[in-house]
Amino acid sequence: MITTEEVLQDVVIKFAGDSGDGMQLTGSQFTNNTAMLGIDLATFPDFPAEIRAPIGTLPGVSGFQLHFSSNRIFTPGDDCDVLVAMNAAALKVNVKNLKKGGKIIVNTDGFDARNLRLANYPDGINPLEDESLTNYEVIKIDVTKLTREALKDFEMGTKEKDRAKNMFVLGFLYWMYNRNMDNTINFLTEKFGKKDTILQSNIKALQAGYNYADTTETFTTRFSVEKARMVKGNYRNIMGNQALSYGLIAASQKSGLQLFLGSYPITPASDILHELSKHKAFGIKTFQAEDEIAAITSAIGASYGGSLGVTTTSGPGMALKAEAMGLAIMLEIPLLIINVQRGGPSTGLPTKTEQSDLLQAYYGRNGESPMPVISASTPSDCFGAVYEAVRIAVQHMTPVILLSDGFIANGSEPWKFPKSDDLHKIEVKFKTELGDHEEKFQPYLRDEKLVRPWAIPGTAGLEHRVGGIEKQNITGNVSYDPDNHQLMVKIREEKVEKIAQFIPEQKLDNGLEKGKVLILGWGSTYGAIKSAVNELLAEGYEVAHAHLRYVRPFPKNLGDILKNYEHVLIPEINNGQLIKIIRDKFLIDAKGYNKIMGIPITKGEIIDEVKKIIEEE
Repeated sequence: MITTEEVLQDVVIKFAGDSGDGMQLTGSQFTNNTAMLGIDLATFPDFPAEIRAPIGTLPGVSGFQLHFSSNRIFTPGDDCDVLVAMNAAALKVNVKNLKKGGKIIVNTDGFDARNLRLANYPDGINPLEDESLTNYEVIKIDVTKLTREALKDFEMGTKEKDRAKNMFVLGFLYWMYNRNMDNTINFLTEKFGKKDTILQSNIKALQAGYNYADTTETFTTRFSVEKARMVKGNYRNIMGNQALSYGLIAASQKSGLQLFLGSYPITPASDILHELSKHKAFGIKTFQAEDEIAAITSAIGASYGGSLGVTTTSGPGMALKAEAMGLAIMLEIPLLIINVQRGGPSTGLPTKTEQSDLLQAYYGRNGESPMPVISASTPSDCFGAVYEAVRIAVQHMTPVILLSDGFIANGSEPWKFPKSDDLHKIEVKFKTELGDHEEKFQPYLRDEKLVRPWAIPGTAGLEHRVGGIEKQNITGNVSYDPDNHQLMVKIREEKVEKIAQFIPEQKLDNGLEKGKVLILGWGSTYGAIKSAVNELLAEGYEVAHAHLRYVRPFPKNLGDILKNYEHVLIPEINNGQLIKIIRDKFLIDAKGYNKIMGIPITKGEIIDEVKKIIEEE
């Protein structure tokens, strides 16, 4: 059999099946294999909303989308070139996002009468047998049967053998894309080294899938994608929650502060707790609290005691932490609150992404309680964003909210990781003694930044009281004086607004300095906006892209940038939140593009919206 090789620039694959089909693992292994070849990539794991949805049903479909290219890419792709569908439900959910002429690799065993019924296909209708897939190249493989045949000599039950189906598919794809299997074999050896039967059966299934593609005359073309042209350096594949965890560790080391994480598990933030708990060698303390309130108050206690206090959560947990956040604002201590956003309200869409907590971060506490808000834009950007959030919290003596979301947290991309010497030191100033002109410690005596001193409890001569009742200016004594309350409210707000003098000015990410449309984004819309603007510029449109890391306060030059464009478009995965703040702050008629489906905004949607705005002039 003669095979030919075709070089591709760009491929998007979607792995889809039941939760128990191992699609996340399959996608992760193919991703790691891709990263090792120096190919640029972006991923989007798509978890089912129900933990134990009935097998074969539409709500139980688990997906993993991978975009890899020899060019720089910024999104996991709008539409797929290849869809791996392990059953009828996986096909039905995902076929709408497959390009015309795209490949569908199906496990035919997942299209029996029972699976078709569970996927809500009408009686007698099988998409593999009618004409509904004529626009696609359908590759039919009885993965279940072939996996069982490959493992016939293993003393395992049928159910255990079927768990290796994902390895058969992975082996098939490794052949199709001209890949080496060694990294996955090494992974399996590390994972199942003490369970030899499981290890050998998975390796056997992996090799069987590869050999099936290699020896079956149906498959005569292999594909490859060349190494991407990227800045030289050491790279690793990184997920958002991992990068965020490493950023916290780096900030702890560079500030000299012991990191304390008080957290209550919640999707999609729990992986930060899991990751940090592995790094006790750095002096990190992690505490899995009994509820969200205990989690944040333990972190407040840690900060008051001179540690770097951090708490992690998602939207519902933010609601429960609100009163304690107010306490941290009143105390004016450094504290980091990390909100990995998901769909709401209430329990909402626990495994789906959304940007719906921005107004909660801005205003979601009782009374006048301003806090700085920092936003991460991509999985690798989580490292720098959280490092900067820690710097602001420590150097401005204030709690800070860092916003990520499910798309960023679970997505991955190559990361050119920094060396320790590349990171600026985070200066920490503890007050250790009375000043020359101080007879008594004044806990709310401020410097030119309006920052109060950080005195660790137990320091001789610096004894002081704190609490949630309003403080008298300078002395910190309890005060019910109306004039003092107004003064303290204004000071706390001014302190936060002054941070704008100590952060970088806003820059354009790409595009023209003046033009028709500025696309202003924040958070996980970054990749889609950047890709859309690149394409629009190539077509001759006068557009630009600015992306916010500092959401409160805004960079001091943001207003000037906004005035350079006839239109400002703000795409958000919510019902329009940043746009309300921008309109209020800068009195401009910004236009919104909103998507509230639990999935990211695509490049194509933004391109269409920009063209619509320009054509309607």
